Formats: sequence, structure tokens, C-alpha cells
Amino acid sequence: MNVTLTTWLITIAVTIAFFVYEFFVHVRKPHEPSIAESARWSVFYISLALLFGVGIGIFSGWGFGGEYFAGYLTEKALSIDNLFVFLIIMTGFAVPKAFQQKVLMIGIIIALILRGIFIAVGATLISNVSWIFYIFGALLLVLAWRQAFSDHESDPANGKVVKFARRILPITDDFHRDRITVKIDGKRFFTPMLLTIVAIGFVDLVFAVDSIPAIYGLTEEAYIVFTANAFALMGLRQLFFLIGGLLERLVYLAQGLAVILAFIGVKLVLHAMHVNELPFINGGENILWAPEIPIWFSLLFIGLTVAVATVLSLRKTRNQDLEAKSATETDPEAVEKH
Repeated sequence: MNVTLTTWLITIAVTIAFFVYEFFVHVRKPHEPSIAESARWSVFYISLALLFGVGIGIFSGWGFGGEYFAGYLTEKALSIDNLFVFLIIMTGFAVPKAFQQKVLMIGIIIALILRGIFIAVGATLISNVSWIFYIFGALLLVLAWRQAFSDHESDPANGKVVKFARRILPITDDFHRDRITVKIDGKRFFTPMLLTIVAIGFVDLVFAVDSIPAIYGLTEEAYIVFTANAFALMGLRQLFFLIGGLLERLVYLAQGLAVILAFIGVKLVLHAMHVNELPFINGGENILWAPEIPIWFSLLFIGLTVAVATVLSLRKTRNQDLEAKSATETDPEAVEKH
């Protein structure tokens, strides 16, 4: 895929412009977005991402188009999982609804910056060190195991990073609108808004470690990696308010993502065998009998996994709601006892 420096600069400039627009038009004035507003902007950003993928397919070939769509779908699924952790963090810090937009926007910008750094590092490693695919594959398998058995139940307000910040910084007990610092009796204090941003920044770092090796398992094109990540993060703020209640119902999302990460991890290891140069594996020769997983199969597998995880999650929570309703109707005191 031939991407000129001009194309790169235009893409980065447009991406920055979108986030600047988001901040000054939607986030600068604190408010809780309505469902209608969130739905309109979510549809806009998702449609824009899909049109961009079609453009890649038309102008660069549908092989690259397929890589983009597989990468975008994977990054979007990981971003939704990221949103779930954001929800836990803001609940832990009791961030007022009107100020959650600012926290989300800052968290998304931090995520984009961190992923941009990881993308550059990943592209450099891939172009110079072929055995890095073994490392990426092994890392994804470990992350898949962790993802499958994570419970998201830790209290972010009492994490080690936050506790350290509380020890070294003067922090107020209450929020002062959406301000990060406030002056009280002539002394400058930080507000819980800063601690929330610190916690989200740390989570962004962890998720960047997950997402970049995952998408490099689907494509080696840095441009596709960057644009898939950028479009996955665009509209994430609106999506948070649109599916806020649904997030808690996606009980199998972590397991679905674990399957996807494990699949990409295996795909990376198989690819590493094809380009093998390690002298202690097959004498440093390529292992050509190892199958390469085609991108169309990757796209199909990822799409089906996300769909199955979503359907099973909604079915389970629906059955739980029906059981709870039935128990309440038969024994009104059951809820109080529970």
C-alpha cells in the first residue's frame, strides 16, 4: 500500500481537527447529551468509518479494505470494553453526569496519543525485526487469558496510581464543576477531576498494549492501523451515552474479546513461522507448511465472535431480569431479603 507523506499529513490534520471540533462544540459547555444527540453523532462517525473503508477498498484494493474493516471492528470492540472500564472509573469517583463528557474526551485523546506512539514503535519493529511476530503473538495469548478471566470489579478510586497521587498532591473532596484545579483560602488544590483523568490515562496505557499488537496481527500497514484506531475512537464519547445502560448487559464481551485476541495471537505465530529467521527454529528457515489465515476469514471470525458475544450477553441478562421479576411477583419480600 503506497501512502505518501502528504496523505499521512492530511489524515493526521483531519483527525486532530475532528477532536478539536468535538471539544469546542460539544465538550466545552458541560451538559449531559440526550439519546437523540448521541445517536445522531454515533451514526455519523460509524458511517464515516465505513465509507473510509470502502474508499480504501476502491483505491487500494479490497485486500487492504478487508484488513481495514477487520482492524476497525477489532478496535471498536476493544474500545467498547474500554468504555466499560471508563464507566467503572467515573462511577468510582462519582463524576457528575454533566462533566463526564470532558473526562471522556480527555481519555479518548490520551488513548489516541498513546496508540499513535505504539503504532510508530510497532511499525519500526515489524520492518526491522521479523521475530517480533512471535513476541506479539505470545503477548496476545497472555492478554487473551487475562481478558477471559478479568472481572472489572476493582475499585479505580483506590488503585495504586491514584493512591500515590493522593499522597503527593493536595486534593479536594468535592468536584468544582469541571475544573482540574481550584483556589481555596489562597491555596491551590487539585480536584477529583484530576484523579479521574489520571486513572483513565493509566487504563488507556493498558488498552494500548492490547490493541496495537492485535491490529498488527491483521495488517502490517501502519496507515491502516492508525486510521482504524482513529475511527474506532471517534464517536466513542457519544457511544458511551448512547449505550451506557447496555454496557452493563454485555456480560460476555470480555470473553468474546479474549477469543478474538487468542485468534489473532495464533494468526501472528503462524505468520512468524512463515517469515522465521530465528536460527534455533527450523534452522533459521521459513516454515512454509504453517497455514496463513486469510483476511476474509479473520474478518468473518471477528464479526461472528462479536455478534455471538452480544447475543448471548443480552439473552443472559434478559433471562436474569425475567427471573428477578418472577421472583418479585411470587414473593414481594424476596427483593428486600436479597
